[in-house]
Amino acid sequence: MSEQSYTQRQRHLRNLVVMALADGSIGQREVDLVAERCVELGLGQAELESALSFGLGDDAALELPADAEQRESLMGDLVRIMAADGHLAEAEKRLFALAAARMNITGDRLHQLLASILGSPSEEPSA
Repeated sequence: MSEQSYTQRQRHLRNLVVMALADGSIGQREVDLVAERCVELGLGQAELESALSFGLGDDAALELPADAEQRESLMGDLVRIMAADGHLAEAEKRLFALAAARMNITGDRLHQLLASILGSPSEEPSA
């Protein structure tokens, strides 16, 4: 496990839940991916339930990390969550674009990141 603090790992998990719920629902593949990342982050059932409660709350929003390495990790996970259900909803795309812009991940770096997660940058999962 990296040196991320417990709070940073919790925030990362909450961000994944916020993205998973951005299209108004959370499918089984998204649930599975969030649960898998929860374990990989060294978090348990209580943290997962807390993240789900946060994501379902009225104040749910992405909490963007300051550290560049954490930002790239988050963006990669957000792409995986977006693609998990096989459909990129407009709300997910907008949330992702806003997060990328606010974290100054643009242009070539953004395309590289998308290509590394999805394959070719022109490939998008379809409905």
